[in-house]
Amino acid sequence: MLSNWYHPKNSILVSPSIVLFTVGFLLFLYFLYFIQSILLLLFMAFILMVALHPLVKKIEQRLKLSRAFSAAITYLLFIVFLIVFLAILLPPLAREMYGLIGKIDVPFLQEEIRNLSFTITEISNLADRIGSSVGVVFQAINVTFSGIFTGFTLLVLSFYLMLERNNLHKKIQWITRNESHNKQAATFLDSIEHQLGGWVRGQLILMLVIGVVNYAGLLLLSVPYALPLAIIAGLLEIMPNLGPIISTLLASLIALTAGGPLLALAVVVLGIVIQQVENSFLVPKVMSENANVNPLTSILSILIGLQIGGIIGAFVAIPAYIVLRSVYATFFQKRLLNS
Repeated sequence: MLSNWYHPKNSILVSPSIVLFTVGFLLFLYFLYFIQSILLLLFMAFILMVALHPLVKKIEQRLKLSRAFSAAITYLLFIVFLIVFLAILLPPLAREMYGLIGKIDVPFLQEEIRNLSFTITEISNLADRIGSSVGVVFQAINVTFSGIFTGFTLLVLSFYLMLERNNLHKKIQWITRNESHNKQAATFLDSIEHQLGGWVRGQLILMLVIGVVNYAGLLLLSVPYALPLAIIAGLLEIMPNLGPIISTLLASLIALTAGGPLLALAVVVLGIVIQQVENSFLVPKVMSENANVNPLTSILSILIGLQIGGIIGAFVAIPAYIVLRSVYATFFQKRLLNS
């Protein structure tokens, strides 16, 4: 029995090169997993780059400036806009969100809000409690500076990607010197910029318009907490069809508690009118030349991203889908159809 088992005819020879390749590939996958947060940050920087690239090109062509100077102007304008927008929006939003969360009948949220109220005795003992909670304070400081550092790193990475945009496809030379592969990489990047950049810009326009229209409509109807409700409506715009329904239901519930059934009905009618106008005029106009992502695919992508990576995963889910779709269309579709 043993002699038959060890017979040369029953043995399997494994090439050392296959073993080395397998081990190397597994180590490479582990390395990618180990630096997943850096890769995610790089991907977000790429999303920002493709979204701002058309503006950089326009400044570069019309003002006859260098790529670096055009990119610097674009990013400076972007940062200034972001700071002004947040400075105007955050103070009233914080006040209204505090009241809105208090209105929502969710026990743990109510408990958290009640815990924010300090008595005179608690205030007098605050120093002692801080002294015994130095770790919590340092953790809060660390989270704050970590967020600032991450945002700064995101801008820097995106800026350098912008400077290298015209030569990014040439990085494939690290892998192959085949000129056809170089052309494929250039086609792929152009496709990604058109689809992903167009989708990001179109989605931001839709979010802004829907948020402003909802805010104006809720204000006219005298619905309380119009600002946070409008922002929620704008953010949920990323989920076609489902997002507007959720935001309308939430606003109608607040209207019902504040003004009764008639006000709630008026909010529902407002939501239906906005959604019909959006689907009939706004979406075809804004998204006509951008990436066409099926609504069901959008919702599934966001849910999968949320399950895998939480809020950040949901945020990059559709961009990741667009990139994977472009990879398939550029590198695999023709081969599979011709095989």
